[in-house]
Amino acid sequence: MRLPLIAPADLTPQQKSLYDDMRKGITSNFNAFKVLSENGALMGPWNPWLHEPGIGKAIWDLTLAMTANAILPDNVRQIVILVVGARFDAAYEIYAHIAVAEREGMKPERLASLVADLKPDDLTAEETVAFDLAYKLVRGGTLPEPIYRRAVETFGQHGTNETIRLKTGHSPLH
Repeated sequence: MRLPLIAPADLTPQQKSLYDDMRKGITSNFNAFKVLSENGALMGPWNPWLHEPGIGKAIWDLTLAMTANAILPDNVRQIVILVVGARFDAAYEIYAHIAVAEREGMKPERLASLVADLKPDDLTAEETVAFDLAYKLVRGGTLPEPIYRRAVETFGQHGTNETIRLKTGHSPLH
């Protein structure tokens, strides 16, 4: 970890306001994995956001908006997030979303494939579309029309947009 964790006692007033807001949201939305160090400092993506609270607040607000407007089934969301995490070797993201996926009953074999940057052989049709879309997006270049079309047919435009936002909202910052 390059950025030191910031203990609650060391926060500036701007950081403290963001910290309090994030702690409140994290407690209600992100509770399947460890987010606090022993001294109460926020870990994972939240720590860098505290180092730059003006930008961090905008990212936190985007995270809340994406969560509030989510329509994709959680198994699909977790597949997309783990594809992104595996591609960028994002340790905290992989740790956190394995915990969420395990809590929701995702099989260890599937998780092992996803974090190895491989396509699991037991995906449903919907999960396959999500995997293919995320897998191609994280490799750059133009998204092939057949993949995009299948995503829109499967998830609708709003769900496809959500999948694309999940790809960009989960990054090596974790």
